[in-house]
Amino acid sequence: MLFMVISTPRPEKPSTMVPSRKAYWEWLAPLEANGMCKGAWARTGRGAVILFDVPNNETLHRLMNEWAEIIPATFEVYPLIDTGAAKAFLGKPGA
Repeated sequence: MLFMVISTPRPEKPSTMVPSRKAYWEWLAPLEANGMCKGAWARTGRGAVILFDVPNNETLHRLMNEWAEIIPATFEVYPLIDTGAAKAFLGKPGA
């Protein structure tokens, strides 16, 4: 299941968040290695965007809680459809 998650961290002083930001990238590294994170981008100013590929909502929930433990934030979550699946859907009745 593909999800785009956009974080908006609490408005802390950037200088106080350096250790947490480093911990965030360390947390993310194994998720990139095992394929659960398909991509991660830092947002200009503050925050991040991650494309997760997870087996279920419970895994996404766990990851978002781990993320929020490192950097408290609000999240926008967008379920996504694989491009190939979206194109295949267009050929079905009722699309």
